Amino acid sequence: MRKNGQIKLYGPEAFEGMRAAGRLVAECLDMLVGEVNVGVATDRIDQLVFEFAMDHRAYPATLMYRGYERSTCTSINHVVCHGIPNDKPLRDGDIVNVDVTFVLDGWHGDTSRMYAVGEIPRRAERLIDVTYESLMLGVAAVKPGNTVGDIGHAIQSFVEPQHMSVVRDFCGHGLGRMFHDEPNIVHLGRPGEGSVLKPGMFFTIEPMINLGRPHVKVLSDGWTAVTRDRSLSAQFEHTVAVTETGVEIFTLSPKGLDKPPYKSAA
Repeated sequence: MRKNGQIKLYGPEAFEGMRAAGRLVAECLDMLVGEVNVGVATDRIDQLVFEFAMDHRAYPATLMYRGYERSTCTSINHVVCHGIPNDKPLRDGDIVNVDVTFVLDGWHGDTSRMYAVGEIPRRAERLIDVTYESLMLGVAAVKPGNTVGDIGHAIQSFVEPQHMSVVRDFCGHGLGRMFHDEPNIVHLGRPGEGSVLKPGMFFTIEPMINLGRPHVKVLSDGWTAVTRDRSLSAQFEHTVAVTETGVEIFTLSPKGLDKPPYKSAA
């Protein structure tokens, strides 16, 4: 399937497929809560994600996507996104985003969360908290008749008064049967601008927030994006749908482990 410039609107059967795919990736990130620790290499995290997918009849969407050879992206400290898992152990005080997308019965579930490794600095805790809250404010702006600009404005108007910055170079995206589709969801903007939200639209919201300036660069591996000023960066991501009355989040944690620090509500 290819992008054709049109925003797809999906019906009840697609909602069921996306609920299953979204739940599975959320369960995968729940599984990692006890695994992301000091001394663990991101290679190990990647292997756990691959095994989880295989055990649940799913396939990691990133594996061999445009030549990418891993089942997940692991972005540590000043890495903004698309960090490649490797054999370097995580250190006390690191923060790491784990981004997982599975294809289940043809439908894509896409989500990411931040994990704290050991005791992290207060500034890192605050960055993670602000990033999570910005995601949920963006989600709250999703309802029929609103626009993608309303989503971006909700995020930007919250983040920038915290003396943090919103990354401009990457955005959320439509998905469903395709990994990346229309519309693009930019995490800053003006109210009322951009595409109008309609019931049946599926997309991700995935703000990347920096402690320093918003500028990023991509390293020579062609994937890893880092902050130019080496400031810390954080990201959270949900896959959502526009419903007749508002929004449905497909990637909520079944164990209530969406919001850090991860303590089960069960």
